[in-house]
Amino acid sequence: MSPTPQERRAARHQLGTGSGAPAGRRGPSGGRKKPITVDAIVSTAFGIVEREGYEALTMRRVASALETGPSSLYAHVVNKEDLDELLIGRLCAEIDLPEPDPATWRQQITSVCARLRDQYLRYPGISRAAFAAAPSNLDTLRISEGMLAILLAGGIAPRTAAWAIDSLMLYVNAYSLEVSLAGSRLGRGDDGWVVSRDELLRRFAALPDTFPHTKRHATELTAGTVHDRFDFTIGLMIDGLRNRGAD
Repeated sequence: MSPTPQERRAARHQLGTGSGAPAGRRGPSGGRKKPITVDAIVSTAFGIVEREGYEALTMRRVASALETGPSSLYAHVVNKEDLDELLIGRLCAEIDLPEPDPATWRQQITSVCARLRDQYLRYPGISRAAFAAAPSNLDTLRISEGMLAILLAGGIAPRTAAWAIDSLMLYVNAYSLEVSLAGSRLGRGDDGWVVSRDELLRRFAALPDTFPHTKRHATELTAGTVHDRFDFTIGLMIDGLRNRGAD
C-alpha cells in the first residue's frame, strides 16, 4: 500500500529532504528537465514569491514553472500548507542564533527578531505562510528553541518566556506582512492607499477641531521609520517581561 501524504511528510521530517537525485525528465523537445525534488519545489516557490508576491503562489503555479502537473508535486509535498511550512523552515534555517548571554539577552532576542523580519521581507508577503502554523518543522523549531534559551538566560520565567516567543513572532509576522503589502501597493502605483509622511501631516492639519490631539501631535504620530517603530515595539515587549514575575 502506498504511504499516505501524512506518512510522506513524517518521513521527510525524520530523514530530511533527501539527497538522492531522481532520474532526469525529458521535455517535449528532448532536452533534460529539472528533476522534481522537495528542494526544487521550494526553490521554485521562492522564485515565484520573489517575482510576483506570495498571493501568486499556488501548487498549480509551481507545477507550471517546473513544467509538470500538480499531481507530480504531491509525491514530495503534501499540500500548499506543507509547502508553506517548508518555505518558512528554509528561511529560518539561514538565521544564525547566538550563544545565550545573560548580560546581552535583550540585544540578542531583538537581533533574532530583526533577522527573521529581514528574511520575510526578502519575499513579499511570505510571512503570511507563518500565520496559524504549528511550529513542527525542525528548522522553525530551532528558532523558537534559540529564543527560549536566550530568554531563560535572561532570567525570564519559563511560561512567560514561552508566551513571549509567541507574541514576538506574531508581531514580526504581522509587521513584515504590513510592510510587504505597502510595498506591493506602491509597486502597482496605488499611492492612494500608501501616502508619504508629508501627505499625512497635511491631512492631519486639515482635520476638524474634533481631533485636537491628532492635530497637536501630528509630528509625533508620523515620526520615525518603520524599522524605528519595529525596534520600539520589540523593546517595549521585552522590557515588560521582567515585570511578569514568576509563573
